[in-house]
Amino acid sequence: MGSEIRYLGLLETRRLVWLSGVVFAIVLMIQYFGFPYGYALSSLFTANVGQISSSQRVDQSGNLSGSGNMTHASVVNATNTNLLYEASNETKLSDGKNEKIEDDSMTPMNERSGDTLTEDVDPEDESPFKDSETGNKSTVKKLGSNSSLPPDKAADSEYDLQASNGTSENSSSSVFNTHGGGSISPAPMEAQSLDISPTEMSVAPPPMVMIPQVNADANNGAPLVSVYQNISAKEGNTGQVFEKGKVPGQMVTDHAPSVSHTDHAPSVSHSSISNSPVMKESDKPKDSIVSIAEMNIMQQQSCTSFRSMKPWWSADVDQELLRTKSLIENAPPAGNEPGLYAPLYRNLSMFKRSYELMEQILKVYIYTEGERPVFHTPVLKGIYASEGWFMKLLKRDKKFVTKNPKKAHLFYLPFSSRMLEETLYVPNSHSRRNLVRYLSDYLNTIIQRHNFWNRTAGADHFLVACHDWAPAETKRIMANCIRALCNADIKEGFQFGKDVSLPETYVRTAKNPLREIGGKRLSKRRTLAFFAGNMHGYLRPILLNYWENKDPDMKIFGKISTVSYVNYMKSSKYCICAKGYEVNSPRVVEAIFYECVPVIISDNFIPPFFEILNWEAFAIFVPEKDIPKLKDILVSIPEKRYREMQRRVKLVQQHFLWHVKPVKYDIFYMTLHSIWHNRVYGVTPR
Repeated sequence: MGSEIRYLGLLETRRLVWLSGVVFAIVLMIQYFGFPYGYALSSLFTANVGQISSSQRVDQSGNLSGSGNMTHASVVNATNTNLLYEASNETKLSDGKNEKIEDDSMTPMNERSGDTLTEDVDPEDESPFKDSETGNKSTVKKLGSNSSLPPDKAADSEYDLQASNGTSENSSSSVFNTHGGGSISPAPMEAQSLDISPTEMSVAPPPMVMIPQVNADANNGAPLVSVYQNISAKEGNTGQVFEKGKVPGQMVTDHAPSVSHTDHAPSVSHSSISNSPVMKESDKPKDSIVSIAEMNIMQQQSCTSFRSMKPWWSADVDQELLRTKSLIENAPPAGNEPGLYAPLYRNLSMFKRSYELMEQILKVYIYTEGERPVFHTPVLKGIYASEGWFMKLLKRDKKFVTKNPKKAHLFYLPFSSRMLEETLYVPNSHSRRNLVRYLSDYLNTIIQRHNFWNRTAGADHFLVACHDWAPAETKRIMANCIRALCNADIKEGFQFGKDVSLPETYVRTAKNPLREIGGKRLSKRRTLAFFAGNMHGYLRPILLNYWENKDPDMKIFGKISTVSYVNYMKSSKYCICAKGYEVNSPRVVEAIFYECVPVIISDNFIPPFFEILNWEAFAIFVPEKDIPKLKDILVSIPEKRYREMQRRVKLVQQHFLWHVKPVKYDIFYMTLHSIWHNRVYGVTPR
C-alpha cells in the first residue's frame, strides 16, 4: 500500500513538472512571436506591484521617498548591442500648462554655437521661461537630476562636457534647481497607474562616419576616399566606399578652396591682405575635412545605398512607401513650375513629385506620452525656435496628423532639446548623462506601451531638435530614428540618407516671425562682406585677427547692437556665416532672410535641406583654412554672377520662412518633406 502511494505521488509530480514545462514553453513561444525584442523573462514579472503616489518626492540626498516599489524591465532591440541604463528611482514632472513659451529675459549661457548680436541681449544665450503675454515667469516644479549610468559609461566623454567644446556650465535657467540622485520619469501623470519604470535600454550603435583623408601625393590627382557607414539594426553594418573612378563626379581635395565659384581663381592679393601673416598650423583644426563637393557625392550615393532595418513584421504603409518611391523616381519633367526655379534644386521634377505625394499620402502619429516642459512645450522665440515652431504647427495640423497609428508612415517624438537642457542640466556638472537617461526612460515607456517602435527599431520615428547637444544626446538611444538637427555635423554622426539638416532660425518675435524681412536693392549694397558676433569657438578670433579693422570693404566686428547688425545684413553683398562652438549658426538663414548672399565658413557643416537644395547655386563655401584669402575669393566672383546668386537667394527665401499659418513650400513643409523624403528612400520591404 505504501509503495503504491509513493508511485502515485511520483506520477503526479512528473505530471506537474511536465505540465509546468509545457506552459513555460508556450509562454516562450508566444513571447518570441509576439514580442520581437525578446524581453521574455522580464515581461513575465512586470506585475503591478506598486504605484508612484503624488506624495512621493525626491529628498535632498536624491532618494525617492514613499512606499511605491519600482518594477524592472529590459528592452532589447534587433542589434543585440546593449547600452544599459540602470535606475531604481523615478519621480513625477509637473504638468505645466504653457502652450508656448516665449522669452524676453535672457540669461547668460556660455555653451552655445552662437552669436551675440546686441549690446544688451545675447540671442544665443536665452532662457525661454518668461511668458511674453503676461510677463510672468512660468512656474515649474523643481526636478531631480539622475546621475545613474553604468560604470562603463560614467567616464564616457560623450556624456561629459569638456571646457573645449564650448558648452555652458551655467546654461540652465535659475527657475530650475536640480539635485543629484533620483531619476526623472517622463511618463505623464495619468500613466502612473501603469507602474512603468523602465530600467534597461538597449539601443542601436550610432552611425559611424569616417572622414576622408587627403592623399599625401598631391601630384597624382587621386581623389579622396570617403567612407561612411549606416548601421542596420538587423542586417549588420553596411558601408559605402568611394574609390577612384567609382564616384559620380570629381572629388575635391581640401588643398583647393571648396567654393561654388570654382571656375574663377582668386585674384591677386590685395593690399589689405598682402602683409597679413599666414595662418599658423596651431590655429588650424587638426581634423580631416569633407568638402561640399564630397558631401554632394555622399548625398547622391545615400539615395541608393542607405536602407533602414527590415521591419519585424510587414505593414501596408511599407508597400505604400515603396510604390511612392517608384513614382518619385519616374517623375515626369516638371517644366516651368510657378514659384520654383530649377537651378535651386538637385532635381526639380523629383522634388515636385515627392512634395505632391507627401500632400496626398503622408500621415504622422504624435505620441501623447511625455511630461511638460520637456515634451509638448514649443519654444517660439530665439535661436532654438525651429524645433518649437515645427512642434506647434504639426500638433495643430489636421491634414497630416492621424490618431490611428496603423495608418502612420512616421511617428513624431515631441520633445524639445532646448527645454531638456533648461530643465535637467545641472550647472557646473559638465555632464549630459541625466539628459540622455531622461530620454531613454521616455523611449522605454513608449516601447512598453506600444509596439510601433518595435516593428522597425525606431526607423519610422523622427525627432526635430535644434540645441547643440541634440546629436550627442540622441546618437545612441535614437540612432535608427530620422533626426532633424540644427547641429548637422558629419563628425557628430550625421548620416546622409537618414538625418535631416534643420535650418537654425532666430525668431525675434513669435507674433510676427517675418518682421523686417528683406534688404536693400543691389545698388545700395555697398559693403563687400560683413560679420559680427561673440567670440565663440576657435574660428571667429582667427577671422577677426585677419580682418577686423584691416580693410574698409570688410566689415568684420565682434559684438555690436541688433540695429547695426540688421542694417549691415541688409546693406552688404556677402554675409559671413562663421561657425561658433558648433558648425551651425543662425546667420545662414538670417543672410537669406535679409537677401544677402551667405558665405559659409564651417568645415563639415551640412547645409539645411541638403537632400533637396543645390546650395552652390546661391551660397559660397569657404574652407576655414582660407580665411586669409577671404577677400580675394569674394572679389574674384564676377559682378554678373553675384547678381544672379543674389536673385537666387531671394527665390530660395520662401523655404526658410515661418508663418503663423503654414504656406506651401515654407520651412515647416520643407522640414516635413525632408523627413518624408528620407523615410521613402530608406524604407526596406519585409
